[in-house]
Amino acid sequence: MAEVEVLRASVLAALRDGASGSGVDVVGRVCRACVHLLPVDGAAVSVMVDPGQREVVYASDVVSTALAELQFSLGEGPCFEAYVTGGPVLVPDLAAGPPPAWPMFAAEAAAHPVAALFTFPVQIGAVRVATLDTYRATPGSLGSGELATALQVADVAALALSGLRSGGDRWLDGDGRWMEGAGMRYREVHQATGMLIAHLDLPASAALARLRAYAFGHGRPLLEVAGDIVAGRLDLDEEFQGESP
Repeated sequence: MAEVEVLRASVLAALRDGASGSGVDVVGRVCRACVHLLPVDGAAVSVMVDPGQREVVYASDVVSTALAELQFSLGEGPCFEAYVTGGPVLVPDLAAGPPPAWPMFAAEAAAHPVAALFTFPVQIGAVRVATLDTYRATPGSLGSGELATALQVADVAALALSGLRSGGDRWLDGDGRWMEGAGMRYREVHQATGMLIAHLDLPASAALARLRAYAFGHGRPLLEVAGDIVAGRLDLDEEFQGESP
């Protein structure tokens, strides 16, 4: 645990400096440390308040980024399960059978070098605000000591997230509520969802579900479809009026 305490101290020191934009850098430090401390190949931290409002703050590698985007695009996966249940989601062998809660994500994840997934909820005080998502390229469980370390790292991730309070990094306020931020990766998805809400008179959850269904049905990335909607390249009446969520 000594290395985790060193990590915690370095995060506290960085946050005390208060440099603009340091929040994302500190979260990145936590993700990289997670890969060093645990038998995992990648880690990512995503803030969220519900399946429609989620942002990847930092991903350590391209596979972690792909898994994060895949979960948001499909609206299912270990991050959503961990966020809803408040407990770790541990899948030591993804090939042993897709978890019943997220079969589509498991099937799509098979296209990446991912054999095991371990996801942990992240809380600031009593408020659940994020998840720490990790993967490994070979199957295998976390030992009891490794699991304890992962939970400690998730606590440090919460500490790092508390620094996301200024400028383009401002995604969370002191109570963990959702905030707009200039650096939000999924900004266009939220904008496109808002356009569907207004144009088709849908509740937010149905609009996002319809957007996801369109992207999945057409084999296109959700971010790409959202960009086309925001830019006016897709006719909302023609393409989404009858789209089934």
